[in-house]
Amino acid sequence: MSWYMSVPTPASKEAGLAASAYGLENHGLTHLHNTYWNLPTASLYEEITFRGEGRVAHLGPMVVNTGKHTARAAADKFIVREQTTEEKVWWGEYNRPFSPQNFNALQVRLQGYLQGRDVFVQDCFAGADPEYRIPIRIITELAWHSLFVRNMFIKTRSLDAAKKHVPEFTVICVPSFRASPLVDGTRTDTFIIGNFAQRTAIIGGSSYGGEIKKTIFTVLNYLLPLQGVLSMHCSANVGPDGDSALFFGLSGTGKTTLSADQDRNLIGDDEHGWSDNGIFNFEDGCYAKVIRLSRQAEPQIYECTRRFGTLLENVPMDPRTRRLDLNDDKITENTRAAYPLDYIGNSLPEKMAGHPKNIILLTCDASGVMPPIARLTPEQAIYHFISGYTSKIAGTEIGLGTEPEITFSTCFGAPFMVHRPEVYAQLLHARILKHNVSCWLVNTGWTGGPFGVGKRISIQHTRMLLNDALSGELHDAEYRRDPLFGFEVPKTCEGVPASILDPAHVWPSREEYLRKYDALAARFIENFKLFSNGNTRHLIEAGPKRLTSLETAT
Repeated sequence: MSWYMSVPTPASKEAGLAASAYGLENHGLTHLHNTYWNLPTASLYEEITFRGEGRVAHLGPMVVNTGKHTARAAADKFIVREQTTEEKVWWGEYNRPFSPQNFNALQVRLQGYLQGRDVFVQDCFAGADPEYRIPIRIITELAWHSLFVRNMFIKTRSLDAAKKHVPEFTVICVPSFRASPLVDGTRTDTFIIGNFAQRTAIIGGSSYGGEIKKTIFTVLNYLLPLQGVLSMHCSANVGPDGDSALFFGLSGTGKTTLSADQDRNLIGDDEHGWSDNGIFNFEDGCYAKVIRLSRQAEPQIYECTRRFGTLLENVPMDPRTRRLDLNDDKITENTRAAYPLDYIGNSLPEKMAGHPKNIILLTCDASGVMPPIARLTPEQAIYHFISGYTSKIAGTEIGLGTEPEITFSTCFGAPFMVHRPEVYAQLLHARILKHNVSCWLVNTGWTGGPFGVGKRISIQHTRMLLNDALSGELHDAEYRRDPLFGFEVPKTCEGVPASILDPAHVWPSREEYLRKYDALAARFIENFKLFSNGNTRHLIEAGPKRLTSLETAT
């Protein structure tokens, strides 16, 4: 038992002031030591420092270390396979089945483990649109996880609302509790398991805050499409004329950076829904990568790393001056900042907007052959949405090395998609056609050669191209048709060198470029065979073709 349990903690007198009438006994949690309900940020700071979970850095952010896991343990995620999920879930690599019996036994042991211990509770909501908002409850062992949750999700508005809160889904996160693979049927002692029949998820063996965030995202990815709402792994912003835009992409492709635009209002940086009413954020916070964050290129996010209330994961700092070193990757490449959405000065308070005018599919092309921007037809957009081509950036998942890893992550978020890909693709296609949305493929990866040879595309050039796309000016440019992928690539854009718009011009050898590009097309074609069924076969024509000879590529 920890020493602090024998003495009053800083927030012990306020622990139950915001307690819900729907108590923890409803989750099988009894005989606890202390339960800290809905503590505000300042109280959580005191508890975190008192318990030695983190340290306050220069200018006020809280810095914590997530321990062994500095990224998601994607291979340790499971979903309970039972009558309600049997026919709906896309079982396989990302949705591994778990038996109800093993879940119940593991949950009982977890409930017993928590007896006599402190827990922290945050009652909040997922989904800004009141029509689709889901009340959730996050129960954590660590005080800093409670701060993470408070930053990320939509909070109750009053003490009375907190007391009346009844969750429709509950997450219990206890990092110090570890599974026994032989007994529990898990892969390792780490586990992230969702049970939709019981509306409960349990997490153990990992302190990485992203597991909590993505567990709720997985829940919404299952529940909302059943109501006809498209759930999306994307950021979103809106211009002064009400023209909203979606930015799809995996971690590290620029969703957070590119949506944080000083000339547009931020709706959210990672997870959204698209209903008949328009688009809405699932969260009330941002979870941004901050490794080598630049004050010049990303001023808004940079300033968030210097504020009280921001939670920083695995960011090194000087032990004496408490100043951060955002360039230091000795702990992980996947350093993170979790901060409230309103820390971005031009964020949209309601976190909702109308139907988007533009959709941007972000890819980080480590092979260095994709153009920096291309205009897509609706069918091409769905082909690339299902394909989800990008490169995983070092540190975002356990097991990734220092070099980007080329991957196809369907719907630009395969680890979190619960239904089969065509469920999300059909919802997206219908909305693109209905609302006449312009679609773009944007490469934020390499140019002039693959990783290790070429260089990363300038964020300034990407922003110029995006600005012209979102304003509509890029529609008036002259285009060339790509010989392999068939999409349209602009020949000019003010402020961007014309040579960058045609990647072949910046490679040392055009022949070498075409061979590499053709090899990438082959990987697209091979990957899409996984989805070639009656619902997606017509999309094959929207995909790339192989070169018959290098001379055909003009």
